[in-house]
Amino acid sequence: MSELETRTLEVPGATLRYDIHGELKGGQGAGAAHRPVLMLVGSPMAAEGFGSLRSYFTDRTVVTYDPRGVGRSVRTDGAEETVPEEHADDLRRVIEDLGAGAVEMFASSGGAVNGLALVAGRPELVRTLIAHEPPTAQVLPDREHALAACEDIHETYRRSGMGPAMAKFIALTSATGPFSADWAEQQAPDPAAFGLPTEDDGNRDDPLLGQNIRGCTGYRPDFDALRAAPTRLVVAAGKESEGQFAARAATRIADRLGIPLTVFPSHHGGFLGGEFGQQGEPEAFATTLREVLAAD
Repeated sequence: MSELETRTLEVPGATLRYDIHGELKGGQGAGAAHRPVLMLVGSPMAAEGFGSLRSYFTDRTVVTYDPRGVGRSVRTDGAEETVPEEHADDLRRVIEDLGAGAVEMFASSGGAVNGLALVAGRPELVRTLIAHEPPTAQVLPDREHALAACEDIHETYRRSGMGPAMAKFIALTSATGPFSADWAEQQAPDPAAFGLPTEDDGNRDDPLLGQNIRGCTGYRPDFDALRAAPTRLVVAAGKESEGQFAARAATRIADRLGIPLTVFPSHHGGFLGGEFGQQGEPEAFATTLREVLAAD
């Protein structure tokens, strides 16, 4: 499929832009009989992050989008932060605007949190949700320490800018095991060690550190609604992510839902093939994703 259609959708507080790769035909991909549209969802990652993964699904109609406040999807309400329920409503509006029926959704990181919020509220819109490493601290036994560390990252960003805050974020997401009570008070990592700027450029519009981090990590999944949903739920983590924040959260969510954790190749960004300078195992990742979808 070579067709590409970009649509613009006005929603409360934002102008969303999303891409349809392939032909919409009665809700089915023209080259994959009887399969719904496949949505690839990240947050705050924009559509461009799925370029490598999408290239392995040319037989499917694939939809990607830029979440509000990211890339081409511009906020119009002036709000500095957002919550998963708001992102979930955006996803709901995109799916309804497609007019192709219930979708299959692969959602990663913050996108996985937003996908869980969508299924909790509007399960009829999602046939299968694969929630890959949703980083909600609320499901962890060390939730208070994890949330304090995330709050510290946000406050560091507000106070000192992107470099110092992102250095703390990298340290947080790459650490293994529970967070200690004094995690936020420990010596801050040097931004230069990660190739990050040490000078504050004065900007405070980063969608990760400013807009999403507190709402995403503070989200409480509605497990009663998720268990009652007709949606097929798959919770996944990367093989190399074991013990890390997002993978630990995925394990706990799978346990609470009474389903096995599905292991994907590589790490948190295992589907990346050089996007944002990060390399995963996109071909192996796509193979696993296809197998999981086919198991429905």
